Parts: sequence; structure tokens; C-alpha cells
Amino acid sequence: MDQYFKSYEELDIHQLMLDDKIRVLAYKTAIFNSKDKFQGKTVMDVGAGTGILSIFSAQAGAKKVYAVEASILAKTIEHVLIENNVQNKIEVIHSKVEDIHPDSLEKVDIIISEWMGFYLVHEGMLDSLLYARDNFLRENGLLFPSIAKLYASPCQLRIMYEFWDNVHGVSMRFIGKQYREIKSMKPEILYLNQDDLLTEGKLLAWLDLKCISVEDLNLLGGEDYVSVCDKNGKYQGICIWFTVEFPDGSEMSTGPCVEPTHWKQTIIVLPTDIKVIKHEPIAYRLSLKRDTLCPRHYNIEVNLLDAEEVEHDVPCNCHMTKCIVTRTYVTDYANNKTVAPAKSYKIENNNF
Repeated sequence: MDQYFKSYEELDIHQLMLDDKIRVLAYKTAIFNSKDKFQGKTVMDVGAGTGILSIFSAQAGAKKVYAVEASILAKTIEHVLIENNVQNKIEVIHSKVEDIHPDSLEKVDIIISEWMGFYLVHEGMLDSLLYARDNFLRENGLLFPSIAKLYASPCQLRIMYEFWDNVHGVSMRFIGKQYREIKSMKPEILYLNQDDLLTEGKLLAWLDLKCISVEDLNLLGGEDYVSVCDKNGKYQGICIWFTVEFPDGSEMSTGPCVEPTHWKQTIIVLPTDIKVIKHEPIAYRLSLKRDTLCPRHYNIEVNLLDAEEVEHDVPCNCHMTKCIVTRTYVTDYANNKTVAPAKSYKIENNNF
């Protein structure tokens, strides 16, 4: 058995996930808000785990649920079904979904799956969902969730920096520098205080699960991004989080500005910090590339860029002269005032 599936045989992992009320209630709410869509329908639960989403689906009125689980936990699910008196509605399939022949099952009306990993795509389970979609979902069938979005924001990391400044009266900045250099080589998974975000989140990827392909997942992000500081602070890292949306319009977020989930946030640590001020632009390129040797993992690459040399959003509320001019032009145009064409502005100095 694949080591990935064996890791999910540990009940401690499932207790952690089931104890995440944001996660569990997001799915339960979306399912029960859509009872009319589940009533009398056939559902596939990809990566059923303990079977809770399969049971929610049956309770919402599904006539048949295929609970697909590759780990030995599949045997445990059957006992849970009996406990909840839904064994006649749910069929447990002990298999990877990729190993199920497309002609061996009827097409399903709904596919439900909790496939998300750290920074959304860690673990590569989204590939399995897309296989199920392409081989088992009826035309115009529903996916729960149906949309996924990946965000990033420059941030402060006080614990990585300030701790070493004064350790019970002893300065250890030299050790702190070594510590951060080590930490910058691998993403950190932790809870970030929302006050330590320096900017609004920038959308890195918008995934429509109804139509994306596995190939589309090989590279996420990769563009030049400009984020504008909404406070004075120290640029010490980049925070990554995700949201998913369900067909009923409900949403679940793993960002630092909402109640925490077991996914926490993924943090890219910078080895050195940079002082920033309110309205200052921060430019960077961030990409997530699938690892060719270990397809369930991604390599996250960050390049710090010069904000003067990359294109900004229009309008941009940073303090650079070119953005102030553009903002004024856009505002005046919106107010139907007569202004010179934007191309007539010649910016000699981009610093305000």
C-alpha cells in the first residue's frame, strides 16, 4: 500500500480533522443547504476516511453513496455505518479511486471530497478528485467543493525574529540569523496572528474544479505580484492560505483573519527582514511547482523583486508617483472630468 494511504490509518490524524469544527461544519452546512440536490441522488465520496461525509450525504437524502477509501480504514467505516443505521445506503469501496474501472459503477450525480492539504495542493489528492470527475460524474453533476482559491500576503514573523533579540536578558541575534536561514529552506506550518499581515491577500490561483486538468496543477502562481502595505512594519515572510467554495454559495477559509483550522497557514520565512511603511509596495514572484520525483509534493519558490521594475495593478494605492498619477487619472475619468491622456504623463522618478 502507498505510504501516503498508510499515513491515514492513524486514528490520531482523523481525530485532529474531525475536531476541526470549521472543516466539518463547512461540509455539513453545504450538504444540508443542498438537500434538494442530494434527495434521491447518487453520490461518490472520494477519500472517505471515517465516512462522515458519506453519512452526511445519506442523511441529506442521497439514495446511494459510494464511500471510496484506499486505506484499511475502509473496514472501520462499515461499523460506523451500522452505528448510524445508513449501511443500506452507503457502499464502502476499499480501493484507490484510480483503480476503479469506469464501467464498474453507475455515473454519480455528486462527488464530495475533502482533498485539501497544506497550501491547498500538498499531498496531491486533487488529482484523484479530477480522475473521479472525469470517469464517474454525470454531465452537469456537482462537486463539493466546486471552487478553490490560493492567496498570499507579505507578513511579519515576530517569533522568528524578536525571540532571539533578548533571551532572558541575553542577545542571541547571531543564532537567530542562523535559525532563520535554516527555516527559510522549508515552509513553516503555523498559525499567524492576523495583525501580522502587512497587506491584503493576493490571489495566486483560482481553480474551477469542474474544468481544470491535472496538467493545470503542475504550476500555480508564477507571476509577478505587487502587494501594498496597509501599515508600518517589518517584511519577514510570506503567508499562504486557501479558501474553497461549495455549490450552495458557502465558503470555508483557512486564512489568518478567520477562526483557525487544522491546516493553519503556510509561511515562507525570509532570512533577513525589511522595514516597510504604510502604502509601500512589495513586489515578489511566487510559484508552486509540482515535484517531478514526488508528485504529491510541491516546490515553493519565492523571488523578491524591485517594485519599481514590475507592473502594478491599476489602480494601485501605493505611494509611488506613477501609481498616484494613474490613480488621479482614473478617479478624474470616473468623475467625467477632462484630463490629459495617461500616456502623456512622463514619470522621471518613481519614488514619492
